[in-house]
Parts: sequence; C-alpha cells; structure tokens
Amino acid sequence: MAVALVLAASAAVGLIALALSQLGAVNLASVRPTTTEVLEIVKIALAVVAGVGGVVALVVAYRKQRISEAGESREQAKLFNERFATAAGRLGDDSPAVRLASVHALAALADDWEGGRQMCVDVLCACLRMPSAPEPDAVADPAAHTSWRGMREVRLTIWRLIAAHLKADASIPWHGADLDFTGVTIDHTVNFAGAVLPSGVVRFSGAKFLGGLIRFDQAEFSGGSVLFGGAEFSGGGVYFYSARFCGGMVGFDRARFSGGTVGFGKAEFSAGVVGFGGAKFCGGTVRFDAVADWSHPPADLPANAPGLVLPPSPAAPLPDPGPLSGADIGPP
Repeated sequence: MAVALVLAASAAVGLIALALSQLGAVNLASVRPTTTEVLEIVKIALAVVAGVGGVVALVVAYRKQRISEAGESREQAKLFNERFATAAGRLGDDSPAVRLASVHALAALADDWEGGRQMCVDVLCACLRMPSAPEPDAVADPAAHTSWRGMREVRLTIWRLIAAHLKADASIPWHGADLDFTGVTIDHTVNFAGAVLPSGVVRFSGAKFLGGLIRFDQAEFSGGSVLFGGAEFSGGGVYFYSARFCGGMVGFDRARFSGGTVGFGKAEFSAGVVGFGGAKFCGGTVRFDAVADWSHPPADLPANAPGLVLPPSPAAPLPDPGPLSGADIGPP
C-alpha cells in the first residue's frame, strides 16, 4: 500500500509540475491572489489529494481481492484433493457397500471439479479394467456368492454413471473425457444410447464381448476416437442403431468377429473414418444391410466374408436406347 501511495503522489506532483512548466516563468513577488483565487487553489489541491486517495483505495481493494481469490482457490483445491483421496482410498474396501459409496463420491467429485475430472474418470475406468473373480457356487459358498454379486453391482454402477454423463442431455456432461476400457470383459448390458462423442479417446482395445448388449443407439460420433482394435466379439450384441458417424474415427482394426451380432441398422456414415483394417470375420454377424446413409462407407471391409452383410448394390442403370425412330413407335 505504501508503494502505491508513493507512486500515486509522485504521478500527481509530476502532472502539476508539467502543467506549471507549460505556463513559463512566473514572478511570484508580483502575484497577489484574491481570496476567491486562494479558495479555488485549495479546492484543486483537495481534488488532487482525493484523486490520489481514490487511486490508492482502488489498488488496495484490487490487491485484497486477488489475495482473497488466491486463498479461496487454494482452499478449494485442498478440499477437492481431500475428497479424492478419501473416495479413492475406499475403493479397495472389502465391503461392496463401501465401494459403491466411493464410486458415487468420485462421480460427484468429477462433476464438481472440472480440473480434476479426468483423474476421477481414470480411476473409475481402472476399476473396470481390473480382473474380476469367477462367479462362485451359490449353494456351496453362499457368502462368497453374495459378495461377488455385490462387487458386480459396483462395476455395473460405474458403467451406468459413465454412460449417463455421455448423453447429450446430461446435466454435467463428461463429453471429451478420455475413457480407457482396454481389455475389459463385458458379459452384461451397457447402454451408451444417445452418447455424444465430440472429442477425446474411448478405448475398447483388446476388450472381450462375451455376452450381454452394448448399445450405441442414436449415438453421435462427431470427433475424437473410439477404438475397438484387437477386440473379440464372441457373444451378445453390439448395436449402433441410428448412430451417426459424422466425424472423428471409429476403428475395428484387427478385431475378431467369431460370434454374436454387431449391427448398424439405420446408421449414417456421412463423414469421419470408420475402419476395419485387418479385422477377421470368422463367425457371428456384422450387418450393414439396413444403413440409412452409405455416402462415406467404412474402409477396409472385405467384399465377402462369413457373417458380413453389406448393403445391396444399387441396381445397374438400363442402357440408353437412343432416339426413337418411326419404326420403333409402331402403328397408331
């Protein structure tokens, strides 16, 4: 504050000196100011002092605001980090109920903490990538089976929370977040219907689709990347009904289709890149026969492969018969 006051006073004195220098030399001995002139001089001096004081007050208020905002930012960051540490630490609890509460806490933190959203999402995705134990016999070990079902519910909840935040009408969307589902095993229903993927990377690389349903109905792939590279489709179904491929990249490179169904009914392929480089079609069904828009078809699709159903080729146009002659017209 003292520095600001000195600077403001120096500026005022400098301005007054500059003004006086423009008037030239003044013989003070010959000057006899009247009472009115003295009062005017006093008023000007007070106005200058008030202006300097106003500048100082503004500088002080600004500095206080910056210090206050910096302090609030540090406190908020500290609070977010404490919430993250608490929620993440409980994900390893033996109780499914505690883990479930931790999952919801992390999702809520991702909503509140935009700067740490990706970190929260990374932890949730990591939980899905962890191998799950096989289902124990409900008769031989009912307690273990109950615990297994609880842990499965935790995983299903994570899928539901992520899918809900990808929808176009999500109250706090996670659009653009990177989602790493590399190597996950899916034998249940995951509903990504209505998802909007304008950016970011969603990885299903090396995932195993053993059963259940993965639905991308009416999803919009307008940017970013969705990668199914090396994934194995051996059961269940993955459906892109009425999905719009209008940008970005969707890759099925080196994927293996040995069972189940992958359907693209009424899908629109209008832009972007959809690729099947090195994919193997050895069973199951991959259907493109009912697409709504085939103006920008997927790349690297074989012309013929087991289970692959492509759109019907447009009928060949009839040859132009040329101009009609009178003999061609026939009798009236």
